[in-house]
Amino acid sequence: MSQEKFLGSWELRAAFARALSDMYGKEVPAYTTLLEVSREVNADFVAAHGADAERLGSIDRVTAERHGAIRVGTPAEISQVARVFGAMGMRPVGFYDLRDASSSSVPVISTAFRPVDRAELARNPFRVFTSMLVPGDRRFFTPDQERRLDEFLAARVLFPPELLLLADRAAAEGGLPASGAATFLLLATKAFELSREPVDQAWYRELEAVSAVAADIGGVASTHINHLTPRVLDIDDLYARMTARGITMIPAVQGPPRWDGPDVLLRQTSFRALAEPRTFRTAGGEIVEDALRVRFGEVEARGIALTRDGRSAYDAAVAELDERAAGLDEAGRQRIGREIWERTFPATEAELAARGLGFFTYELADDDSHDAPPSGPGPVAGPGRTPAPGAETGTDHGSPRPGRAPRVVRAPVVYEDFLPRSAAGIFQSNLSDEGAKDSAQAGAERDADWMEGALGRELADPFELYARQVDESREAAAATLGVAPQTL
Repeated sequence: MSQEKFLGSWELRAAFARALSDMYGKEVPAYTTLLEVSREVNADFVAAHGADAERLGSIDRVTAERHGAIRVGTPAEISQVARVFGAMGMRPVGFYDLRDASSSSVPVISTAFRPVDRAELARNPFRVFTSMLVPGDRRFFTPDQERRLDEFLAARVLFPPELLLLADRAAAEGGLPASGAATFLLLATKAFELSREPVDQAWYRELEAVSAVAADIGGVASTHINHLTPRVLDIDDLYARMTARGITMIPAVQGPPRWDGPDVLLRQTSFRALAEPRTFRTAGGEIVEDALRVRFGEVEARGIALTRDGRSAYDAAVAELDERAAGLDEAGRQRIGREIWERTFPATEAELAARGLGFFTYELADDDSHDAPPSGPGPVAGPGRTPAPGAETGTDHGSPRPGRAPRVVRAPVVYEDFLPRSAAGIFQSNLSDEGAKDSAQAGAERDADWMEGALGRELADPFELYARQVDESREAAAATLGVAPQTL
């Protein structure tokens, strides 16, 4: 009798990402259009740019790549989310406070669940941006609303006990046998489907007056995938193609401006949230039809991960851009953004590395530049990018070919995380109104330590994860060459 197949955590992660994508495509048909256009853009970009197109990841990885977003209401719920994603080798990374990242009312704090090891990211880099409501923040909610939110959220069950038990088993054993894996994937996918249960109309509309995000979390008895995000190599081309297909996009691409230097961090955009039919229960008990706009289709272009110094420079550049571009249209904002970027960031990867602003790994290649190792989990140049001399990508830690002198080449590290300002900008652009926020009130204290306590597990620091990638690559190359790592 043959032994039952065992699915490791990364195989569960890949299967779950596919199942969610299939489910979301059925629920939101415009998402399928987004995937089609993303594939077209990526194929055309690779055809036009050749090997340079894969500097931030192989086309296979980029095509398969997704991130999802969900919203929950309580520390108990986000700790259960951590158990479900932990089964798939996804750890909480980073802390994001969206409450002050936008002018609109977005009363949530967030983290992202993702693989943290380079090899795991190469296998499947699925991420889920997870936001949690802050009912105790008086800028958004009254004491009475907080009390009723707490009661409502405490009464609901997002994840069935069987799913949580299977998740704990998978986390402990590094995966599940095929039969258990099938049940786990079925239950996990179903937990993020859009519920068709009637929504309490009065309660939902009361929360919606505060924030559409709050209503989406605390006004319904379940959670759901808020959006799924494919990765694209030219986000400006995608924006134009989606618009040409008659898809209404949000007004702008969020994140760094398009310019001629290295792409850094993350650029994002989306199509506008669509009106989806939902049933509501009125105060008199009547079931009526209405529509909600809570789900949208986001797409992202990922660039080079910045060091702490690089991120400080980025934040200062964004602050200057906000001040100088206030009141201008998007074309004016982009023009000023490019001018600031050209003054703030170097024009080549070599300079970015030399100034300690970006993370780069160090790989071994033969002395013939055409024999540089193929790119793997690492990063993609933007439109028209030309690699700096000596900056070829490479992710193979194996020894160079016999008879050839080894050469150390630099490979940019892809940014795997998120920008709170961009996330809030996406949320804001998809809201029908900005809600209500009383800035005169004191906000509830929330930080990374608080989030770690809610999760019941360590919250990884993204800067430390990127630095570890660099150190590991440097040590591996140095060991092969027989030199000290610090000499590379």
